[in-house]
Amino acid sequence: MEVTLRILRYNPETDQKPHYENYQIEAEPNDQVLDLLNRVKWHTDGTLSYRKSCAHGVCGSDAVRINGVNRLACKILVKDVGSKITVEPILGLPIKKDLIVDMEPFFEHYRSVMPYLVNDEPAPAEERYQTIEQRARFDDTTKCILCAACTTSCPSFWAKGQYVGPAAMVQAHRFSFDSRDRAGAERLKILNDRMG
Repeated sequence: MEVTLRILRYNPETDQKPHYENYQIEAEPNDQVLDLLNRVKWHTDGTLSYRKSCAHGVCGSDAVRINGVNRLACKILVKDVGSKITVEPILGLPIKKDLIVDMEPFFEHYRSVMPYLVNDEPAPAEERYQTIEQRARFDDTTKCILCAACTTSCPSFWAKGQYVGPAAMVQAHRFSFDSRDRAGAERLKILNDRMG
């Protein structure tokens, strides 16, 4: 099938502002949108810039807006979005080039909630053990791949410089509910200060 891929392009060295370019590509229904971006870069326009790494939905590198929704380009298939596909960078972060955004504001918010285990107690002889029940309390929050798709789809993140966003809140939850951690109250204060 033939697909029209409409990509938001921006090269800060040559462009005054972002603009769209269209590419006609042959695609299979089970192709990933990432496959289409690769075809454009490898066979049509080598200047196209985007991030990718594992191509399996684990690294989070290829988060973009596909037909107006934040998604991972490696997880979305052509058959799920149709033959007219618009690809843009995620919103709320400065565009560095084409589909690549500056992730530093996102990671600054992430780091602000202390996304690490804090425990000043003397180290045990072996490990700090947890029960299965204690681990289950925060298990879902360990699955965040820090792609920024949730945070950059949130209008509060775009509008408020202090709002840390969902990904940072998930990380604060993950460590605050870890039975080995001792900084839950400090994280809660950080969140209250940044959100209030």
